[in-house]
Amino acid sequence: MASMAATKSRGSKIEKTEKRVWLYLLLLTLQYGAQPLLSKRFVRQEVIVTTSVLACEIAKVICALFLIAKDGNLKKVYNEWTLTGALTASGLPAAIYALQNSLLQISYKNLDSLTFSMLNQTKLFFTALFTYILLRQKQSIQQIVALFLLIIAAVLLSIGEGSSKGSGNSNSDLILFYGIVPVLVASVLSGLASSLCQWASQVKKHASYLMTIEMSIVGCLCLLASTSKSPDGEAIRKHGFFYGWTPFTLIPIISNAVGGILVGLVTVHAGGGFVIVSALLVTALLQFIFDGKPPSVYCLLALPLVITSIFIYQKYPYRVKKKEL
Repeated sequence: MASMAATKSRGSKIEKTEKRVWLYLLLLTLQYGAQPLLSKRFVRQEVIVTTSVLACEIAKVICALFLIAKDGNLKKVYNEWTLTGALTASGLPAAIYALQNSLLQISYKNLDSLTFSMLNQTKLFFTALFTYILLRQKQSIQQIVALFLLIIAAVLLSIGEGSSKGSGNSNSDLILFYGIVPVLVASVLSGLASSLCQWASQVKKHASYLMTIEMSIVGCLCLLASTSKSPDGEAIRKHGFFYGWTPFTLIPIISNAVGGILVGLVTVHAGGGFVIVSALLVTALLQFIFDGKPPSVYCLLALPLVITSIFIYQKYPYRVKKKEL
């Protein structure tokens, strides 16, 4: 009887965990899919990029601290934390992510939501490249094919955006230099930062929530230091920190911060391929509903390539051969 009760108890716990995972997956899919649209609609052109990135990083710190406290590990984390360990594990990735986030904020404003979301997936390619360089993590033949499909999709989208956004050269240049280039550079930086975080997690054994806090704080310090000479710094001193903000500006900022926490929760229990593919479809649907804008021909050609690429990449990971063991 006791064993049957224990079995039922374990079964109910597994069922609750599965329901929670599906809830996290659903929330992350909606957040990931809606984020480009939220940023485009609620962050006005006048908003100073540095202010929105700083606010997002502060929101991440608050969320991560809350979750550590909820787990009852706040005192333990505080006692074990060292400045040297924090700078070694989180210093460089934090600076890279701060620059990446600034580039993404610029790109959000100058690309349609679906194009942005698909171009942003090129970070898979750069993550694979940098994890191989830093951690010698190999890719399967299928994954290499998937990465090439992703590159083809990115080229299609770039050509499409360059040719379809009006005939004026100035408009095309705006899309290229303030839309496509920033998101692609951000993807390179994301791949490098992700690889450095993976290195810190594997080699330095750094906890994910603690790393989120450290990177957000270091990122804020880097951004604040940059304001002494940057155009954004001059704009803040001239117009004030909240120039161009409305109450709605907080929506994409909080959404982005919560999404960062959800990524950590989902990664523990399930892969991210389902989320990315579903989110691309959500982005396309929301863009059509709220902006009345159907996907372009280039987007329709690139979307199945991106979905297939992500599916193959997640489905066929590299397996170590017996001779390599």
